[in-house]
Amino acid sequence: MQTTILPSTLGGVILAPASKSSMQRACAAALLRAGQTIIRHPGHSNDDKAALGVIRDLGAEVTELPDGSLRVGSEGIVQDAAAGQELLEVNCGESGLGLRMFAPIFALSGRTIRVKGEGSLLKRPMDFFDEVFPQLGIRVMSNGGKLPLEIQGPLRPRNIEIDGSLSSQFLTGLLFAFAAAGAPGVSIRVRDLKSKPYIDLTLQVMRCFGWEVENRDYAEFLFPAERQSGDPAYTVEGDWSGGAFLLVAGAIAGPIRVKGLDEWSTQADKAILQALCDCGAQLEIGEEAMLAGPPDGSANSAGVQVPVLTAFRFDATDCPDLFPPLVALAAFCAGTTEITGVSRLAHKESDRGLTLQEEFAKMGVRIELEGDKMLVLGGQGVRGAVVHSRHDHRIAMACAVAALKADGAVVIEDAEAIDKSYPDFYEDLRVLGGNVEIS
Repeated sequence: MQTTILPSTLGGVILAPASKSSMQRACAAALLRAGQTIIRHPGHSNDDKAALGVIRDLGAEVTELPDGSLRVGSEGIVQDAAAGQELLEVNCGESGLGLRMFAPIFALSGRTIRVKGEGSLLKRPMDFFDEVFPQLGIRVMSNGGKLPLEIQGPLRPRNIEIDGSLSSQFLTGLLFAFAAAGAPGVSIRVRDLKSKPYIDLTLQVMRCFGWEVENRDYAEFLFPAERQSGDPAYTVEGDWSGGAFLLVAGAIAGPIRVKGLDEWSTQADKAILQALCDCGAQLEIGEEAMLAGPPDGSANSAGVQVPVLTAFRFDATDCPDLFPPLVALAAFCAGTTEITGVSRLAHKESDRGLTLQEEFAKMGVRIELEGDKMLVLGGQGVRGAVVHSRHDHRIAMACAVAALKADGAVVIEDAEAIDKSYPDFYEDLRVLGGNVEIS
């Protein structure tokens, strides 16, 4: 699919999409919680659909209610070592979170579970399974550290130490699995944990479902003697990852108002607010919506708008998914923007540091990579061009946002990559006044 974005001025109000980070964690918790759970404001991205497919494969019944909420009925996962020869295949789609989070949960069962995936997930390294699972009594076979995986439990919680520098998602799965298995007095120690806000989100979801885990400064996590009563209903948060693209679009081509984003959320990508403040964008946080828009500027003698957004510095180590919208924002900021945390980008849907450099170069935006730093030389204008998503949803959205104030049409190839996280993105741009053509 190709999508063409023509220069546009945006306005109006839009509702942020549901957070797939929140939605997938809710699916895991609903599976592990014996009984009925209501999930309100569920997401419908490809990653969300994959998570729902996984919990169905593991025995949960999922029913859509008239108001759009989902009712999940589950008996939990019963540890049954005698079931080891019974093979079950599950597919995590293209979701890195889904695979890393659900793998320890799969291991609660004694069944042999073959885990498959699609697209870029087939290329992403999963060596930590091979390193950690044997310590927990879990048999694991992988394809050289990649999918497909074959896992057989049951998992036996015990004191372990893991490396948290690559991803917090595996820790999320262990936290869920240990809590569900019952691990009183057991601890997970973590070295060099990255993306701490995502662990805050995990602990928040677990708390809603009745699991209180003691967090000792992100270096150690202790499990209680018993589970508390939890809430049988959970409301999925608005997505700060998708919302970041909308807010940046407003700062470049707005102003617009975005509803459904909680300023008190634990989601890491809420940090986009700091970048918008630092570059001088209009930003107002109201009770019902957030306003994002460009600052007042002036036209030069040729009638061209002078860049009034200014370059900024930003540490994205704990929120690497913000790199794409930050690059789109920095392209319109006068001066050189410095973003650190590039080392977190190599094993995303694409090698995002290089992909951003190469695709934005097609639009005339120069990006330099210096070790863990990315430098974006902004304020020089954005050209119309033909770009490619590289099968990466966030690259597609970043190019689309930058295209809103390019000097001509930007054509995005493989534009359907957005379905992974925000399938309504192009339509939402249209609602806001964006000139978007899909073919």
